[in-house]
Amino acid sequence: MARILTTTCAAALAGVLVAGTAFAHHGWSWAEEEQTELTGIIRSVEISPPHPRLEVETASDGLWRVELGNPRQTARSGFVEGSAKPGDEIVVLGNRSLDKNEKRMKAVRITVAGKVFDIYPERIRMN
Repeated sequence: MARILTTTCAAALAGVLVAGTAFAHHGWSWAEEEQTELTGIIRSVEISPPHPRLEVETASDGLWRVELGNPRQTARSGFVEGSAKPGDEIVVLGNRSLDKNEKRMKAVRITVAGKVFDIYPERIRMN
């Protein structure tokens, strides 16, 4: 009985930790309220879960990590494997990290080669 109780408690604790990590990862609390634009050159494209992401190099302050929506949401925007490649110019509209030392942004819209991908259309505040 003690073994079953220990196993059950361990499984419950693991579930709480995973859920807490997922909630923290998927929320917006780490990002500024204000939206800004970031213009640069794509250095890498990663479409895999949990969130597709890009590395974008800007002329003024180097390499940024740009997070998109979950894979299904990103695909619904039209951004799929092959939509962009390293070397493409990109304009990102999004919310940057509250930590000014962190070059990280959550994209709500990206524009690659004149094609617009609205990742989070309901969150877009600028055109």
